[in-house]
Amino acid sequence: MNILVTGGAGFIGSNLVRLLVTATGHSVLSVDKLTYAGNRHSLDDLAANPRYKFAQADICDAAAMGKLFAHFQPDWVMHLAAESHVDRSIDGPGAFIQTNVVGTFTLLQAARGHFEKLTGPAKDAFRFLHVSTDEVYGSLGTTGLFTEETPYDPHSPYSASKASSDHLARAWADTFKLPVLVTNCSNNYGPYQFPEKLIPVVILKALRGDPIPVYGKGENIRDWLYVGDHAEALHTVIAQGRLGQTYNIGGNNERRNIDLVRLLCGLLDELRPRADGKKYDSQISFVTDRPGHDLRYAIDASKIKRELGWTPRQDHTSGFRQTVKWYLDNEAWWKGILDGSYKLERLGTT
Repeated sequence: MNILVTGGAGFIGSNLVRLLVTATGHSVLSVDKLTYAGNRHSLDDLAANPRYKFAQADICDAAAMGKLFAHFQPDWVMHLAAESHVDRSIDGPGAFIQTNVVGTFTLLQAARGHFEKLTGPAKDAFRFLHVSTDEVYGSLGTTGLFTEETPYDPHSPYSASKASSDHLARAWADTFKLPVLVTNCSNNYGPYQFPEKLIPVVILKALRGDPIPVYGKGENIRDWLYVGDHAEALHTVIAQGRLGQTYNIGGNNERRNIDLVRLLCGLLDELRPRADGKKYDSQISFVTDRPGHDLRYAIDASKIKRELGWTPRQDHTSGFRQTVKWYLDNEAWWKGILDGSYKLERLGTT
């Protein structure tokens, strides 16, 4: 297959592109605007691979998307390009509407134009996978799980923009018969994550000796999904999923934020102890909570297991250990980011 991956230089996208190129025989075109969170260096190891190509382009640019579809002739489109950080959506919601809503519309139109020109087996094989988040479902109480039938109830500009893009993808399937699949995943973590999200912030703040910020009392709960597991799930869905269906992807790994932070501190104590002998959890600092902070997300991933046979490989601690080790072993990658405009400052305080 020829696979066009949008957001291919981002966190999840780069891990997906690497999986597709190294573990399958597919050819991949990675498309990315290279905003602050897009990093071509995340895929330097694929630069010489003849089945990997990169194009710097904006999914909101209809002409650029039309040219890429015409030239590359994708069999599958895996749409991951998005503004994705809740705190940034509080500070600047306009970029989220533009990329996540207008960009998804523009990409759907490009895919529709390409699809309608296909015939025979090529048309039968075409797929458009829209990758989304569990945050569209809103917030859970202390019990219950998000299923594919959970009503949408987004609470942040980010989740509202992703909910909008989900609706667009399904509307193009129903109205224009575009062969669409949708996935909604829980919180991702792992290598190459831009250091504004919780896990890299904790690791890098700890290493620098800075206070480690925990919102509120740290009681918010998330289901943590290792990015390598997520990439495998996405490939499974586009290859085997039923057209028109939604698949929730979760890590079966719920944790309170404070418990996760303490786990990461403990792993750092083991893998790179502080020179003064103190424990990293002594750096934990509770800060004012995020506005509109959802209490709990938890995914019911039984559908993808039942229908497609996918379950996460990482358990409750193995993925976190791999992630801490990766950040310790790849200082050049994250120091290159911190030397630029982003300095681990807090965002989204209104």
